[in-house]
Amino acid sequence: MISLFRKKNNDPIVDLSMLGCDMHSHLIPGIDDGSPDMETSLELIRGFVDLGYKKIITTPHIHPDHYPNTPGIILSGRQQVEAVIKEQQLPIALGAAAEYFMDQRMEDLLETGAPLLTLKDSLVLVEISFAAPSIDLLGLLFKLQMKGYQPVLAHPERYLYFAGNKTWYDKLKEAGCLFQVNLLSLIGYYGKESRELAHYLVKKQYIDLLGSDLHHKRHLDALQSSTELMPIVNKLVDSGKIQNTHL
Repeated sequence: MISLFRKKNNDPIVDLSMLGCDMHSHLIPGIDDGSPDMETSLELIRGFVDLGYKKIITTPHIHPDHYPNTPGIILSGRQQVEAVIKEQQLPIALGAAAEYFMDQRMEDLLETGAPLLTLKDSLVLVEISFAAPSIDLLGLLFKLQMKGYQPVLAHPERYLYFAGNKTWYDKLKEAGCLFQVNLLSLIGYYGKESRELAHYLVKKQYIDLLGSDLHHKRHLDALQSSTELMPIVNKLVDSGKIQNTHL
């Protein structure tokens, strides 16, 4: 018997409208390892619209060794992308912050007193090395807070060295760090270990924000086609702990 409640072929598999805002992506063309050109940026932004988002905060890398971006470069790029969004009449708002790499140069930047690009108010998205924890990570987070910022650690589930010592997550939480988990980690896109760590953070109720970390079309395709993502996202949203709608 054919079910009367079968999903129509043109119905989206994934609807993330309940999140409202995606707060981690790489959409400004040509300045990091994300979108290489405006055509790709527009394709990805249309994908965000199809996923149900009403707002994007794009977050280019600021990493002196690889992507020596500045707030000026990022905000200028945002204006260019925003102009094309308006020209194409896409129903989505665009903000811009940055994904700051935590090392000695981050400390040097803080000492200059130069304002950081924030997701909103004092929220600053930060990342650490995939190879090993940053030297004096807790000390750097404390210094960031002393400057009036609230650190948001990008994709903590992707730092696989935490798997051998999960108390790091407890220490970071106790230090006042918010956690942003990648949606793709929840469905195993980056591998089994990242998926297991992401679900460990779900179980611990340690997740504060969900982000796409969208770099290219493959990421978008994986999100749009996932059949397992929505129950996880719905569970997290129902917990009342996810803060995307406040951005």
